[in-house]
Amino acid sequence: MPANAPVYKTKKPLKQRLRSNLTGYAFISPFIIGFLCFTLVPMIISLYLSFTKYNLFSPPQWVGLDNYIKMFTNDPKYLQSLKVTLLYVFIGVPLRLTFALFVAMILNTKSRMVGTYRTIYYLPSIIGGSVAVSIMWRNIFSDTGIINGLMGFFGLGPVSWFGNPSAALVMLISLSVWQFGSSMLIFLAGLKNIPSEMYEAANVDGAGFFRKFFKITMPLLSSVVLFNLVMQTISAFMTFVPAYIISKGEGGPMDGTLLYSLYLFRQAFMFNNMGYASAMAWVMMLMIGIMTAILFKTSKSWVFYESGGGK
Repeated sequence: MPANAPVYKTKKPLKQRLRSNLTGYAFISPFIIGFLCFTLVPMIISLYLSFTKYNLFSPPQWVGLDNYIKMFTNDPKYLQSLKVTLLYVFIGVPLRLTFALFVAMILNTKSRMVGTYRTIYYLPSIIGGSVAVSIMWRNIFSDTGIINGLMGFFGLGPVSWFGNPSAALVMLISLSVWQFGSSMLIFLAGLKNIPSEMYEAANVDGAGFFRKFFKITMPLLSSVVLFNLVMQTISAFMTFVPAYIISKGEGGPMDGTLLYSLYLFRQAFMFNNMGYASAMAWVMMLMIGIMTAILFKTSKSWVFYESGGGK
């Protein structure tokens, strides 16, 4: 056959193509069925219910935008839950990421025990959201717990962690910071990808630790910071179990730990306001979407990519 002769591709028979397509659809059908039954259809139903008054025991009654209007005009507890959640997110997420990066830099060394240390530090992220850990945290911060015992040892007065709204929120944020393992591992993977030659060149130039950190580590780790920031922000908005267990489902004291997801749960399953709770869920999704969009939009000015550069 001549070198430049055209090559004609023979089409597969129709039956063979259909059989091949059906095989592919069969493999992905569990995901498609699960997505339709447990994600897409419930979301559509939830969107409809958000415009209704529904209490599980009677048919939904169409009320239009009343649920959404009530949130911001006639529900002080909703505004309080929004305030508490934003404080929890804007304080807890930066602290968790800072601590995770700090530990990752410590573990970014050549040592035989590094693997063991990584596993130990990752354990809080595996069990951190469990009921048992939340109960343990509640006992640690009780009036006779370890924290007040240590404060008394250093001559500081005991803190009423369950009687002061601000102290209760600090207790909740501290539990969030303690669950830094997943972010730490991602930071550690990013640190491993930074060429050691850059640090060696910086050492030759006489650069100190902080200069290397802000001129080499942070720019090359900025994309990892963005990923962790987005994922941890979404996770923080959806925090439920610690607030429920520590406050015994009440969000106290004085609504100091009334996170958004906890108030949504109370409206849905304690007060049977399913329509109102559905509206709250859609507002939460909108808030998370806006927050994520802002992070990606602003990332153009502080995230460095090798392919496209960075500012």
